[in-house]
Amino acid sequence: MSAIPNVLAERYASQAIRNIWSAEGRIVLEREFWIAVMKAQKELGLDIPQEAIEAYEAVKSDVNLQSIMDRERVTRHDVKARIEEFCDLAGHQHIHKGMTSRDLTENVEQLQVYRSLLILRDKTIAALSKLDERAQQWQGLILTARTHNVAAQPTTFGKRIAMFGEELLGALGSLNSHIESYTVRGLKGAVGTQMDQISLFEGDLEKVSALETKICKHLGIPEVYDNVGQVYPRSLDFRTVSVLTDLAAGPSSFSRTLRLMAGHETASEGFAKGQTGSSAMPHKMNSRSCERVNGFQTILKGYLAMASGLAGDQWNEGDVSCSVVRRVMLPDAFYACDGMFETFLTILVQMNAYPAVIEAENEHYLPFLMTTTIMMEAVKAGVGRELAHSAIKEHAVATVNDLRAREISENDLLKRLADDERLPLSLEQLQTLLNEGRENAGTARIQVDAFSKSIAAWKARFPQAATYEPGSIL
Repeated sequence: MSAIPNVLAERYASQAIRNIWSAEGRIVLEREFWIAVMKAQKELGLDIPQEAIEAYEAVKSDVNLQSIMDRERVTRHDVKARIEEFCDLAGHQHIHKGMTSRDLTENVEQLQVYRSLLILRDKTIAALSKLDERAQQWQGLILTARTHNVAAQPTTFGKRIAMFGEELLGALGSLNSHIESYTVRGLKGAVGTQMDQISLFEGDLEKVSALETKICKHLGIPEVYDNVGQVYPRSLDFRTVSVLTDLAAGPSSFSRTLRLMAGHETASEGFAKGQTGSSAMPHKMNSRSCERVNGFQTILKGYLAMASGLAGDQWNEGDVSCSVVRRVMLPDAFYACDGMFETFLTILVQMNAYPAVIEAENEHYLPFLMTTTIMMEAVKAGVGRELAHSAIKEHAVATVNDLRAREISENDLLKRLADDERLPLSLEQLQTLLNEGRENAGTARIQVDAFSKSIAAWKARFPQAATYEPGSIL
């Protein structure tokens, strides 16, 4: 019987992330870890033949998953099965000396997490770089901004993109802080006291400390726990999945907004040659990639709930009741976040804006969008603020209702306001305000410049990340 596929891995995630979290990839990382421990133990005086180390290195990539699974059915212990398999391949029995299972699995899982975080940092910077390009491209493209999904005031498309980009920028800061402070368990033994390594080195605490330092250097993770039990705190996993969920928030809001814009035909995520929107309706050009990004955000929230369930649930020095959850939660959260970025980057490369449609929408809504400005002009002319608000609201609501009923074909709000004796503003004055407002989006352009400046700093720190291009997505 063939293995049941992991849909997130096979359909959405990139090869780089799959390589880290695949069964074969994990076993190779474990074997490299065992070899690193052996080398360090030999350097510190343990009697481990060089030919044994070389034998292990020669077969570290020979992974037979079925053979390991057959062994586990007998041992009912996954690590023991993998020890036996590696030792039989090498023809020696020198790995795992002074180690408990968690000395292996905790550190290797953390290495998988850490390397995956580095990949996602690059993709976040790449996404921000493309958001910056699009924000600059449409920095001056005036459109009708919406609050509560109702026309509100003018903004620019570039400002709207930078708004969601700044949210992602905040998540990048959290991600980078998490990477720089990420803490590995190290070689701490069964209950965190390093008892077995102390015994192995005949009580030499300096050698035990040196061994752990060498192993952590092999892992390349910046910090090491001083006090830990059998397992590292599962609150660290919660912080990891929290960061992944945070990373998806800005792209998800951006994608939802782009879906709304596509419904008004003011912008779209693009439509590739040969793409089909609907098997039944040939005209359909659905925002399927944006919808997928929203779906990934929902998935990540589910894994965040799983991670929160493990945090604060540790018994004494630790147990493995969390294993079944973490075997699903950790790899799949990374598959989902990685798939989200691959999809989001594709959207940013292919998306379009339609200025003619945007301008037609602006013309329809512009008199409404200027009501705040008109109210301020009336106040400056001596009208009470509440009276001005009431009069303008009365005419605005009436104009909306007449437009919806098709009793008028064009927005005539300015004429209605000019004819109202409560408002000492002429039609000419109101038209001047409208013309000025046509190109006035406040500080929108300045805000785009500020966003671009922030992105430039990250691109300077990680120049290769900014050039990343997404793979082909389904």
